[in-house]
Amino acid sequence: MLRQRDAGLYLVGVVVSGFGTSALWLASGVWVKDLTGSDPLAALCLLAMWAPTLAGPLLGTLADRVRRRPLLIGTNLLMAALLLTLVTVDAPGDLWLLFAVLLAYGAAGVVHDAAESALVAAAVGPALLGDFNGLRMTATEGTKLVAPLAGAGLYAAYGGTGVALLDALTFVLAAALYAALRVHDSPPPPRGTVRRARTVEGVRHLWAHPGLRPLVLAGGATMLCAGVNGALVYAVVEGLGHAPAYAGVLAAVQGAGSVAAGLASGPALRRLGERRFAAAGIALTAVAVALRAVPSDPVAWVSGAAIGAGLPCVLIAALTAVQRATPDALLGRTAATASTLMYAPNVFGLALGAALVALVDHRPVLVVLGVVLLVVAVQPALRAARTDSRSSSEANPA
Repeated sequence: MLRQRDAGLYLVGVVVSGFGTSALWLASGVWVKDLTGSDPLAALCLLAMWAPTLAGPLLGTLADRVRRRPLLIGTNLLMAALLLTLVTVDAPGDLWLLFAVLLAYGAAGVVHDAAESALVAAAVGPALLGDFNGLRMTATEGTKLVAPLAGAGLYAAYGGTGVALLDALTFVLAAALYAALRVHDSPPPPRGTVRRARTVEGVRHLWAHPGLRPLVLAGGATMLCAGVNGALVYAVVEGLGHAPAYAGVLAAVQGAGSVAAGLASGPALRRLGERRFAAAGIALTAVAVALRAVPSDPVAWVSGAAIGAGLPCVLIAALTAVQRATPDALLGRTAATASTLMYAPNVFGLALGAALVALVDHRPVLVVLGVVLLVVAVQPALRAARTDSRSSSEANPA
């Protein structure tokens, strides 16, 4: 698939923009902490970038109302311009501008992902969508292994302004890569319905489709549990007898697992199908999360790598299914709706996990999470078995 010119340009764009995003994600919190000394305000940086995900169905509609390649180019150039305004942030009173840019950053990311999902479906073709989505996951997770460290070093040398300028440069480079695409960008359909009806069309298609709804809901349930698990990481580190910085080691191991899962997802999807692939990934995550209750470094490394490998499976499977089963005219808003349903629960899971770790021991919580995830894995596995049984009956009628 890498021999396809447009797919290669897309993936390079993912690496470039992902590097800048990961660097800013870390640096923005440190920037706020340095200016105010406040941990809650620093945590708000991540919330500001995540919050627009809740408006996914509305923001995704934009990707279906205009040509998508110009939208990708314009979105990247707009964010580059907004990031340049952060050079004026040097006092606590300027933080409103930083938070406003981070909110715009999150909203632009939702629009960007919706437009990219729709355009990729036209450029790559149904047979290779799983491969592309897996390689995209590999590229995204790969940048997370090095970009935060690079961002921290750049922040230490030049402050938050230096990181903002780096991120602006990555947006300009990504815009140039998207401008070089040769993919056919079909014109948007005529505006024959009111805005609210256009927004609801994607939700209605996703909810009514018997194959998409179960996969997306399984993804949301998995990400809810993943959020709780993520909030317990420092309790796990403390149980291992290490300093909080050891969480970075576990994060790197998990990232390596996600890179491996992305590389293997294309062949695995072709062999197992979307539902079995999702079920296998959720089951692997379930076992790995429960094993984190064991206070052992080797077990923690193995379980971390297994979580990294298992967690992306349902996300890749669901996105690939959405791209394959959705008409082009609805694909932007449907993909954005699916992303909201899958990723928004992660925020609630983080909040729930933070509350639980303050009240109870983390080890029983991890075991319960593992059991819940196994229950979630059963649903797509059963649907896959029913589909196979139905197909067999149709192929061999009585």
